[in-house]
Amino acid sequence: MIRHIVFFTAKEPQNLDAICNGLSLLGTIPHSEHFEVRRNSKVDQISNEVDVVVYAEFADAEALAAYKAHPIYAEATRQVRPLRELRLSADFEAK
Repeated sequence: MIRHIVFFTAKEPQNLDAICNGLSLLGTIPHSEHFEVRRNSKVDQISNEVDVVVYAEFADAEALAAYKAHPIYAEATRQVRPLRELRLSADFEAK
């Protein structure tokens, strides 16, 4: 299983709903086994810069690649990119 985690920061706080809505489109792509978009609760004592988290699970690298190649992925990117500042992504194989 591949776990896919992406962190976003908003350029402006008023963009958070639009960012979450745009990222939620990704959950309609059929290749993930689990998909969530959540706002960061910002309770960490050291760092709270991240505004939104995307968490997804994929059966394998091929499913993740198919997800990223899907036209809805491109649409979500088109909607969210102008509203976000930072995007950090990590993909790793779960044991």
